[in-house]
Amino acid sequence: MSLPKTLPFRKPLRIGSSVSRVIGSAQVIEPTVSLSLPSRIAIIGNYLPRQCGIATFTTDLCDAVSGEYGTERLFALPVNDPDSEYGYPERVRFELTEEELSSYHRAAEFLNFTNVDLVCVQHEYGIFGGKAGSHILELLQRLRMPVVTTLHTVLRDPNPDQHRVMVELAELSDRLIVMSQHSSDFLQEIFQVPANKIDVIPHGVPNLAFVDPNFYKDRFAVGGKSVLLTFGLLSPNKGVETVIQAMPRILSHNSNVMYIVAGATHPHIRKREGDRYRESLQLLAKDLGVEKNVIFHNRFVSPEEMMEFIGCADIYITPYKNEAQVVSGTLAYALGAGKAVISTPYWHALELLDQRRGIIVPFNDENAIAEQTIHLLENEAERHAMRKRAYVYSRNMVWKCVAQDYMRSFQKARADRMWNSRLAGSRPGNRIAQLPQVRLNHLSRMTDDTGMLQHAIFAVPNYHEGYATDDNARALIVSILAEPGAMNAESPKTLASRYLAFLWLAFNAANGRFRNFLSYSREWQEAQGSEDSHGRALWSLGTAIHQSGNENLRGLAGRLFELAVPAVLSFTSPRSWAFSLFGIQEYLDRFPGDRSAQRHRDLLAAKLLKIYQITRTPDWNWFEEGLAYSNARLPQALLLAGSRASNKEWLAAGLESLTWLEKQQRCTINGHFVPIGSQGFYSKTGGRARFDQQPLEANATVCACLEAYRATGEERWRTQAWTAFNWFLGDNDLKTSLYDPSTGGCRDGLHADRANENQGAESTLSFLMALLEMQQLEVVTPELTLR
Repeated sequence: MSLPKTLPFRKPLRIGSSVSRVIGSAQVIEPTVSLSLPSRIAIIGNYLPRQCGIATFTTDLCDAVSGEYGTERLFALPVNDPDSEYGYPERVRFELTEEELSSYHRAAEFLNFTNVDLVCVQHEYGIFGGKAGSHILELLQRLRMPVVTTLHTVLRDPNPDQHRVMVELAELSDRLIVMSQHSSDFLQEIFQVPANKIDVIPHGVPNLAFVDPNFYKDRFAVGGKSVLLTFGLLSPNKGVETVIQAMPRILSHNSNVMYIVAGATHPHIRKREGDRYRESLQLLAKDLGVEKNVIFHNRFVSPEEMMEFIGCADIYITPYKNEAQVVSGTLAYALGAGKAVISTPYWHALELLDQRRGIIVPFNDENAIAEQTIHLLENEAERHAMRKRAYVYSRNMVWKCVAQDYMRSFQKARADRMWNSRLAGSRPGNRIAQLPQVRLNHLSRMTDDTGMLQHAIFAVPNYHEGYATDDNARALIVSILAEPGAMNAESPKTLASRYLAFLWLAFNAANGRFRNFLSYSREWQEAQGSEDSHGRALWSLGTAIHQSGNENLRGLAGRLFELAVPAVLSFTSPRSWAFSLFGIQEYLDRFPGDRSAQRHRDLLAAKLLKIYQITRTPDWNWFEEGLAYSNARLPQALLLAGSRASNKEWLAAGLESLTWLEKQQRCTINGHFVPIGSQGFYSKTGGRARFDQQPLEANATVCACLEAYRATGEERWRTQAWTAFNWFLGDNDLKTSLYDPSTGGCRDGLHADRANENQGAESTLSFLMALLEMQQLEVVTPELTLR
């Protein structure tokens, strides 16, 4: 399935995605699981034209993801070093100031406001402000969406501040990406990060052709020469002096060798020491008499020029001075270009150059570098074989493949949030014992002369989506239940009349079925709606017949009810059976002697009992092989029918299945209500989706628990009804209220990271139905407000 985009204007998922199969005469739901790509990704990290390795990596990663998945999918938030300004491209949406903590707070607010699906952080201790880069933690603490962090450095011997920052960073991140196995091992051993939270994804490299180095040599005036190359930002730990010290011996065997050192001095080194290190290298080359064979390109190398530098090299050398380097982007680039490589044994080199993909020499050993350089230059066949091994190995490191690996990690992070809320259990949510006031102002806002509109953008009606019989049936029930407490008795009746008129329009007399979807231009989208929509319509008609004080409404509802009832016995959807049963029982509560209605109710209850008996096992007390949508309506229907018909078997099955369902929908830590998520549901043979959580489920559970309370008188069912109702008010995984007292509407559900801010018909009506049912139980006359 293709899951909906999690944008601020996203429509609620009404029934989730599923496949169906037949049990007996029933078409039952079996949930399916599939993961969508994040629609909006924000990447935090330095960005070109800032001159540093992280900026190059972040830019390349953004280009790769955009190239593979579309440019509109992501944007960047770079960090500016003090007293610096950069001419960023359009992809950069927001800039952070390294040492300004408030800019991290504003960035978090910006990301939450723009409803980003996922944030990817490029982490290096030196680019963020605060002790050991701790300012980034302040940003992450405020985010609501999943976070995936790429760690460019994982220290084996961190100081206390670095250790604290890494531990908290790992805790705040849903997944961690590292570029070497050493990094993964350190995270697990030193920082106690679980292995299943770590993705090892190689450093990306350009997809360069395997070409002869002579193709590029004229570009740097070294045509006909054997070229050694070291490139990257220059600093003393790079060990370039060791290669220069090896040059006299190399030149004594081959006077045609040139050593190119490409790259500017690292900005932090230049700020602290100027170009002292480069000048010492130039002086060393002069003292050794090799200055004519050592070329310094003292500038920041663009990605395009970097490819040309690498291309011209016969041998690439990384003479780093100590082992504590878990990632080398320059080494990855050289491998990706199919270069013969000589390197000291730092951690990343040991991994990448294994299996004879390069030569390892001791640290600070100019004689070893000279010996291996001479050997490779004199043995062309061996050198080219090494090149081919490196090139073949690096094909999974090209940026296209890395972008795909990153997207898989992003999907895992979102899936983890959907299946298990990171916020769940952190603290109890808002639990109240006093019901809020009933407010129909949003109901009125969503209703025009035709009926109730389906969807809203925030709290504004969305005309593009038109109308649905489902929602107008729910709205008719709410307006009928609200009649007794109306301060202005005409207002709910006027609304009820409009919704009933919609149902009359929706009924197709030619086939005896309700149509469901009507466009805003009043064009029906199908000749026959779903069985569920027909059942909901019948439910609302029965409610009008039984509970409306308006004789005209009852009259039309009765006529339409009689036309709509015959179709229900042919239905195969268990939920349509339940909805129809509710309507028939409402009718029977008005006219208990109607034997035809009794027969329809009993047949529907028997159908539900039959599939329950077929599917039920000792550890799966349910009607289907999975939990999907409107789950609690199935046991509620048996409870209602069993109570009215004095059928103990129906009652027992309803109580048993509802008891089992209540356990499935309870947080094991805090005990709050956790409905089955619509992004995958819950399969008997598979996993359970924790998100998206829909108001429809809380409403169904409230009503079912109240039905169980009326049937048994057991106080625990009243308590469970309150537990489910409090989900609307903030006692949920995200500790976020779905009900908006300022509008009278209800938000469209809980994503893994935030509430859906749209206040559509289904969600608002679900809240109002639950509230009105709760008020009936609590013997409270609702004080109705309609503005």
